[in-house]
Amino acid sequence: MAKWFNRQSRLIQILLLLIPGVNWVVEILVRWSAFFTTKSILQLIVAILVTFFGLAFGWLDVIWCLLFKHMIFAKA
Repeated sequence: MAKWFNRQSRLIQILLLLIPGVNWVVEILVRWSAFFTTKSILQLIVAILVTFFGLAFGWLDVIWCLLFKHMIFAKA
């Protein structure tokens, strides 16, 4: 899912992250898939945090995607 998200156009990424309910679901799917791909402890911590505080991370990721075309700590 992280690779799929990163292959999308910047407009699609921003739209997915701007819609609050969709934002949280996309955050969870991308973060957990990034963790299962890399098995990094940092990815695990971020995935757990996003599971409970996903909306706050989503707004940060909108800005991050505008600048770098991927989510924070989810470049796969």
